[in-house]
Amino acid sequence: MAYQAGGQRSVPRPVPESPEAQAYLQDYAAYLGAVPFPSVVLDHRWDVVLSNAAFASLFRDVSPHPTALPSDNFLRFVLFHPDAPSVLGDHETGWCLPMLAGFAAAVERHGHDHVLQAIRREIAQDPIMEAAYRHGLPHWIRAVGECAVEHDGAVRPLLHPDPRWGATECRIVGETPRTLRNMGYTRLTMVLREARPAAAPRRGRGARRGASHLSVVPAPEG
Repeated sequence: MAYQAGGQRSVPRPVPESPEAQAYLQDYAAYLGAVPFPSVVLDHRWDVVLSNAAFASLFRDVSPHPTALPSDNFLRFVLFHPDAPSVLGDHETGWCLPMLAGFAAAVERHGHDHVLQAIRREIAQDPIMEAAYRHGLPHWIRAVGECAVEHDGAVRPLLHPDPRWGATECRIVGETPRTLRNMGYTRLTMVLREARPAAAPRRGRGARRGASHLSVVPAPEG
């Protein structure tokens, strides 16, 4: 992964060396392809290991980005891609803050991981996001409870590019079999619901945010 927001991916993500593990992932990819809802397998850095066609369809209108494509690293997409709010409804409280909470936990477990440290530096370069990470996040967790930061079972808004879904919701289901878990991977599936009666307007291309993608925590005065 790139160390800076404007850089390029340095090396391909590693794959298991064991032939048995590689064969398992090939078969699991075939299985994932049969799932009708967006589903993705992530490593501890949120690098995408596997994803299905429904996942690609959800993000099909996302514009190119050097480091934050949803097909590369889902955390970077949520935090840094200007198109993220056009797909992820209630972007800040529904997606950014839970992902930041998960990132904080990952940094505690894998503090020396160079990719996580690179993401941490990118967060620090954005004053609003840094304020959210250092100061706003603990207050938010206390306000909503620890369960709100869990992905499994959470219901979050989506703005699907397919008009058959449109402005809808998904329940995130964590379903990681033991073999994937032993490889250090996690699988998440977004189970789409019927469109909500009062559909929120889709954020257009002209309404993208600038460098900062969070506003729930004010920028520090300086």
